[in-house]
Amino acid sequence: MLRKPTLLLFFFLNAMLAMAQPPIQKLERAFKELAEDQQTKYAILSLCVLDAQSGKMLFGRNEEIGLATASTLKTITSATAFSILGKDFQYQTTLGYSGTISANGVLKGDLIIVGGGDPTLGSWRYPNTREGVILNQLVQAIKNAGIKKIEGRIIGDDSVWDTQNTPDGWIWQDIGNYFGAGASGLSWRENQFDIHLRANASDNSVTVLKAVPEMPYLKIVNELKAGAQGTGDNVYAYLPPLGNTAYLRGTWGLGIAKSGVSAAVPDPAFDAAFRLQDTLKRSGIITSAAPATGRQLIADQEPIPSITQKLVTISSPSLTDIVYWFNKKSVNLYGENLLKTLAWKTGKKVNTANGASVIINHWAGKGVNKNALNILDGSGLSPGTRVTTSAMANILFQVQKENWFPEYYASFPDNNGMQLKSGSIKDVSAFAGYYTNSSGNKYIIVINVNNYSGSGINKKLFRVLDALK
Repeated sequence: MLRKPTLLLFFFLNAMLAMAQPPIQKLERAFKELAEDQQTKYAILSLCVLDAQSGKMLFGRNEEIGLATASTLKTITSATAFSILGKDFQYQTTLGYSGTISANGVLKGDLIIVGGGDPTLGSWRYPNTREGVILNQLVQAIKNAGIKKIEGRIIGDDSVWDTQNTPDGWIWQDIGNYFGAGASGLSWRENQFDIHLRANASDNSVTVLKAVPEMPYLKIVNELKAGAQGTGDNVYAYLPPLGNTAYLRGTWGLGIAKSGVSAAVPDPAFDAAFRLQDTLKRSGIITSAAPATGRQLIADQEPIPSITQKLVTISSPSLTDIVYWFNKKSVNLYGENLLKTLAWKTGKKVNTANGASVIINHWAGKGVNKNALNILDGSGLSPGTRVTTSAMANILFQVQKENWFPEYYASFPDNNGMQLKSGSIKDVSAFAGYYTNSSGNKYIIVINVNNYSGSGINKKLFRVLDALK
């Protein structure tokens, strides 16, 4: 039997030996432990770690297997956008009118908001894009033109892009919710609205209190039930693009602190026109006809009126600012707009598939195998998107030499004391990014697990990555 001092020395020497192990050896042991964990018994676990200075692979397991990326795909979409569009790129939205203005201020024609693909128009994330700021700019431009009445329509012209808002591969459960808001040539308020809810303990019902902003053109069908105390938000909005009925299904927990959920606006261009018309009405400027969209006019085989006079052009924040929020807060809408922008600005027909092909071909030209990049969308919300951890790590390595890399790096959130973009969809969890340890060793890390079971997997992924510290 070991005496107590001998036992303490034994544990001390073991601890010192573990500390003396090279990080990669510790990483191998930690990865093996996770691979043998019950949560990953039926999963695919992949890890690729590169030396950030040389690009040499230091550790790889299943790194050539294509896996659903979730939001780590945003690292590739944003890198491609920086590379092709440039960090100072801005979107433009224009307000103009068709027809003429009479001497007494009557516009005999239409007001037209011409979308330019800007996903930030009306967004609360930037001081100059907020809903009230944008509407005030538009109204002031209309007043400056001497318009006091509109004998025509307000048209939200979204015709700059194709008519398919949501990518193939997105699931029905996601599409009607704020994180499933689709891309539009004319986006507004990040294509989402809020629904305030209250759970009632008396009969386990849920009351829909209000929509913010009000959505008078939308019917909300409430099929919600109250969940037990502490169960939180398990609400899904089922609302298809261009639809006018939203079904709320699931449970809303008793005692939940937040006020409600956010749903996707089904027709952002219509909502933008509707909000401008409503604001003008409250300013005393009446419009004689209901709002319309470019898409509606094209479907009805009616030409979109030509602009006689431009009134104001609104520029978006720079791509640097857009990517910052895109990666920091994982805004799916930005990814889908950027994907279509890549197709648009490279002269291709504007749709999601062509945007994805731009990304694939761009990196194939830099040595990444096309077969390692099976991309269906720009945000990673599609479970059908498949990318290898090796390909993603390769891209993260290559971009370090670009002049926009500091802005790109600054967009990565802090996770586990590392600059890592996270990704999470059903039974998928992933992280991708950069880490410099206390010894000055720089690493590029991509870790991904598909089809895990249970909850709390991230702390186990971090336990693996801690081996590099």
